[in-house]
Amino acid sequence: MSLPAPKLNYTGGNMRKIILTVICCIFLSAGAFAKDYVIGDGDSLQISAWGSPELSVLTKVRPDGKISIPAVGEIKASGLTPMELTGVLEKEMTKVVKTPIITVILTDMTNYRIFVFGKGAPAGMKTLTRETTLLEFLSQLGSLEKADLENAYLIRDRKKIKSGFYQLFEKGDFSQDVVLEPNDMLFIPDIFENRISVVGEIRKPTTLDYREGLTVMDILLTAGGFTEFAKKNDVEILRKKGNGERTKITVKAKDVLKGELNENIAIMPGDVVVVKESLF
Repeated sequence: MSLPAPKLNYTGGNMRKIILTVICCIFLSAGAFAKDYVIGDGDSLQISAWGSPELSVLTKVRPDGKISIPAVGEIKASGLTPMELTGVLEKEMTKVVKTPIITVILTDMTNYRIFVFGKGAPAGMKTLTRETTLLEFLSQLGSLEKADLENAYLIRDRKKIKSGFYQLFEKGDFSQDVVLEPNDMLFIPDIFENRISVVGEIRKPTTLDYREGLTVMDILLTAGGFTEFAKKNDVEILRKKGNGERTKITVKAKDVLKGELNENIAIMPGDVVVVKESLF
């Protein structure tokens, strides 16, 4: 024999707690991004008033930063997060509803802007309409054949928070993926711009991809070492300066081989290593 279903006593207070719990779940599922996003002009918002459908509205933030709510009037939305706007609306709606319960959901974002610079990808400002990960964004940039993803990096709030996109984009390492936030900046250099060239009296003159930690001896050994005519204590590194010119750094490579490690200087992106010919 089946037992009768238990009777549930939904008092006003209990019902409010249940609704608030559901609302909290909605915001938690949206993640920190939606809560921290700052509403701006042109954004579309779904505003729902529980139990008061006449106050619910799908609206767009006007150029003056305001929205219009039936029976309430104009509310300043621009510059607030969805959570902050929820608080403002609940306070304003107490004029027409005893205990308003409001949800604010972003349905279209026009202020989710990502900035791309560097010569490895199309530069400029990209406007997104939904939460987007770094991998998704890179996939939308088109051809990245010239991109030096190993030396690309992400800037947020003027701080470099992530360097190197190669493992993510080329190897599919999803542990390297992150959610982009409004006003993030991506620097994607040209792979040829950062390459290291080795020329002169070296056995295998070549061009190498830059990687962090390279030294002048690493480069010389990778290029096969010196020829018999090399001037080992007069190796030059031509390094780019901010004005497009190059500065000259002399390295006594012969002394490095003898243990003078202070001469084994670090290589920088775009360096040209020149091994001169000895006249004697």
